[in-house]
Amino acid sequence: MKFNLRLLYLFVFLLGCQSPSVNKDINKNLVIQNKYKNSGFALVYNKNLTKIKKLDERSLNIYHKYLKKKSKVKITNPVNGKYLIAEVKSNKIRFSNFYNSVLSLRIAEELELDPNEPYVDLILMSKNSIFIAKKAKMFEEEKSVAEKAPVDGIQISDLNIKKQKQKKSKKKKFSYSIKVADFYYIDTAQTMLERIKKETLIKNLNIVKLSPKKYRVLIGPFNDIKSLKNSFEKMKLLNFENLEILRNV
Repeated sequence: MKFNLRLLYLFVFLLGCQSPSVNKDINKNLVIQNKYKNSGFALVYNKNLTKIKKLDERSLNIYHKYLKKKSKVKITNPVNGKYLIAEVKSNKIRFSNFYNSVLSLRIAEELELDPNEPYVDLILMSKNSIFIAKKAKMFEEEKSVAEKAPVDGIQISDLNIKKQKQKKSKKKKFSYSIKVADFYYIDTAQTMLERIKKETLIKNLNIVKLSPKKYRVLIGPFNDIKSLKNSFEKMKLLNFENLEILRNV
């Protein structure tokens, strides 16, 4: 009996010594965030989208691929700072992975989204909602905080001076990058960068040092939506669950 107890104690001791090393290399290098956030392009629903189930244009509803039905989300237009709270109507509607959601026309109008660049920030609001994550091949815990773009400056002209021509705001330049993930150590970020190069043949990758303990892997910048979308869809083949598109300002 004493012999068996000694074996049992030894087994428990060895098991306890080994368990902390499991996934050690992965876990120590991740910048983890529990709350779902995403920045990227939305798809504004219209009647020409025949392959997508109808979305009431006057509703405050959206379609999302991962968030639970009836989840509440805060949607912000980072260009002007306007936001509203919307509800996920369904997470079973199929649409391109390039878009982070499908919005009603009312939401687009309320936020004054640019129809050519409907770029939004999404944040899960409801504490009871669940982020239904698809497992990634690597670093599935990565759900890092979305970078918010600052509000663009507003030019004010003196209307009392007739001779003064009204200043026209400069045309906004299309410039976006794909955020892959944030890491604690640069060597881990470099490993991710090399993996992407090998598996997707994407070349315009770089690592940005945000702080001594935060390194971000980015793809880009892109100056047109076609090349941005092509690279984004290549990355989705690697099953990353929460890729983000960041505005370069």
